[in-house]
Amino acid sequence: MTAPAAPTAPAPRFHAGLPGSPELLRSVFRQHAAGVAVITAETGGRPAGFTATSLNSVSAEPPLLSFTIGTGSSSWPAVRDSGHLGVHILGEHQRELAGLFARSGADRFGPGTAWSAGPHGVPVLDGVLAWLVCRVVARVPAGEHRVIIAEAVAGDPAGEGRPLLYHQGRFNALRD
Repeated sequence: MTAPAAPTAPAPRFHAGLPGSPELLRSVFRQHAAGVAVITAETGGRPAGFTATSLNSVSAEPPLLSFTIGTGSSSWPAVRDSGHLGVHILGEHQRELAGLFARSGADRFGPGTAWSAGPHGVPVLDGVLAWLVCRVVARVPAGEHRVIIAEAVAGDPAGEGRPLLYHQGRFNALRD
């Protein structure tokens, strides 16, 4: 009697893929759903802010997070010059707010945006799912962007609702 043949693993499926490029990176990340945040700063008595989908938790001890910002962004000078920043997690009911803070040249802190000065003078948006005020600990060069690493110093996680997501170039709601 002969022993049964050992199962064979399926042949690996390897695709040579496309050469690395900005277009490839953008195309791949369109497949990645990300939470939507608005980052705010205050400099020279003026609020600034932008929509970010690059927010990440870095460390619990100390409580660090990171996000990226392009150095060509109109908000970059405020982020560059501020010691503290606001990080706001948007709810699915805030698509318009996300779009406003993503739009170049928009009056982001105009009459339609409810906000107040929070800890360290940082603009804190009303009605968000959660917010943090963070102390900037590093601004790391990364191509035409900077990776900002910041430590949470104050915040409120008690907003209500479900998170807003960004996927395939659009703001989306979470589905069950």
